[in-house]
Formats: sequence, C-alpha cells, structure tokens
Amino acid sequence: MNKPLSQRIVFWTLVIISILTLSAPTFVVLGASFTSGNMIQFPPEGFSFKWYGKILGEPDLRDAFFRSLQVALICVLVSLPTGTLAGIALAKYKIKGSNLIQTYLLLPFTIPLIGSGIGLMLFFGEMRILGNLWPVGIATSVINLPFMIWAVRSSAIGLDPDLELAAENCGAGPIQTFFNVTLPAVTPGVITGSLLMFILSLNEFLVSLLLVDARIVTLPVQIYNSIRSIITPDLAAISVVFIAVAIIAITVLDKLVGLEIFMKSK
Repeated sequence: MNKPLSQRIVFWTLVIISILTLSAPTFVVLGASFTSGNMIQFPPEGFSFKWYGKILGEPDLRDAFFRSLQVALICVLVSLPTGTLAGIALAKYKIKGSNLIQTYLLLPFTIPLIGSGIGLMLFFGEMRILGNLWPVGIATSVINLPFMIWAVRSSAIGLDPDLELAAENCGAGPIQTFFNVTLPAVTPGVITGSLLMFILSLNEFLVSLLLVDARIVTLPVQIYNSIRSIITPDLAAISVVFIAVAIIAITVLDKLVGLEIFMKSK
C-alpha cells in the first residue's frame, strides 16, 4: 500500500536534510582547497590548483602520507589472517567463551580510544619498540579487528556446510577444503573487511598520536600538528586527498563484492 503524499514529503525532506548535513563539511573542505588566496576560506577566493602542487612539494606532508599508507598496509596484513580465521570459526563452531568473544567484538563501541591507546603505548613502551612504524599498524589492527571479524563472519554464516562435506567425500583434506571451498565462499567478507581495515587505519589519529614520535608522524598527526599554529589551504587539499582515497576504496569494494555485502557486515 502506498504511503500518503504527506508522509513521502516528510520522509524525503528528512533524507535530503540528512544528506546535506553530512556532506556539507566535505564540500566546504573541497571548495576551500581550490582557493587562490593564502588563507583557508569558503566560498574560496578565486580558483587555483596551487595548493595541490604545494603539498606535492612539501616533504613533511608527503612523507607523512606514505607513512600512513604503510601503517594501513601493516594493519591489513596483520588482521587479514587473524580476522578471517576468527570470523570463520565463530560462524562454524560452537566455541566456549563465546559470550566473552561477543563482548570483545563490541569493544570498539564501548572502550574510549584514549584508554586503548594508553594501554598500547605502555605495552609497546615496556617492549621498547616505540619509535617504530610497525607497532602503529599492529595497534590499529588490534583496535579495529572486530570489524574484520564481523565482515568475514557475515559471509561464513551463509556458507552451506554440505559443500565442505562434499569436498571431504571427494577426498579433499582439511587444508584443501579450506582453500578450495571455505575461503572462496567467504572472499566477499575478506575483501570487505580488508578495505574497511585499510580505511580505518589510514585515518586513525588518536592511537597514532600516542604511539608515534616526531620522526615517524602519520598524516593525521601531521595535520593536527599543523593546525595548532595556522590553518592553511594546503591542509584542505591534503584532506581532499584523504577523501579521494576513501572514495576509491569504496568504489573498489562496490566493484568487487557490492556495497550491500558491506552493509550486511556492519
């Protein structure tokens, strides 16, 4: 039954207001990055690409961006096997202490990042490995791992157990069954989780702030250090680059597995 016209008007009005509210900061940053003036402002003063050229010539921003990429790649490499195996196990087997595991999966929403960051800082400090880039990747993996597990688990739940039984009846061993049947079936979840981990790690600020020093700052920390003195249009330009990377990752996700699978994993 069709909804009354008044309800549809109210619904779409709220949808449009929500879209405009959420997208407004992005459009402001995008517009400010093309200003020809020397101060960040919106509407922009003229139109110019000079601030994008400037960030290419600034070694601090460029190096910080590549460090953030390294951190994101380390995060994906650590979480990929761990989250895949954990997600499959939670979907297929009855595990003792499952309530405790479910509690762990809620940690990103219940424990403030400042608490997790301080704990990781103390842990890595005791191990005397602070000052390196790879502990930052591991830390972002530990904090965001539940998202990887959710994504894989949502795909593994839909796996027909008869497929694995058929493979075993045909003489396939456990390892062959895993790589030829189970893993291909959960590949959409693996891709979804990996891209999600990449985006979350690339944009991680608070934990990175606690674990890096002046020699290995990531891009979010570099931007934070810069805006403490003055906000210039080059910071808007590098923010647009961040947004572009996220859009590319989402586009790849949509092409490979479809955004509907991503939404089901949330």
